[in-house]
Amino acid sequence: MIDIYIDGASAGDPGPSGAGVFINYKDGNVEQFSIPLGNMSNHEAEYEALIHALKICKEKEFKHVSFRTDSQLIDQAVEKRYVKNKRYDPYLKQALTYIDGFELFFLKWIPSKQNRNADQLARKAIQKSK
Repeated sequence: MIDIYIDGASAGDPGPSGAGVFINYKDGNVEQFSIPLGNMSNHEAEYEALIHALKICKEKEFKHVSFRTDSQLIDQAVEKRYVKNKRYDPYLKQALTYIDGFELFFLKWIPSKQNRNADQLARKAIQKSK
């Protein structure tokens, strides 16, 4: 199974934002994506990181994926398939459409210190957004 680490970050809330996607194939190979997102809130950037990563996985025709995020908001929304703040409902619906297309999909919350690669990629993307 392929491990995908995701993170969204914003310089301000809202502010210039970026998404980081780090794919670990566990055979010594990795892929890194640093995606500028424009101006948005940190929570929106987290959802955008998830959606971008899901799109990348679909394009690569992955069937079994294991996602890691340091965002409890994302972890809980996907697990419960529900958001309290209806502002994020379109993001979740889009993500779930992708998620439901995988044969196996896992999402696990991890501490920020275990998500440094994706965090650095998201911060790099912010610089591209400015």
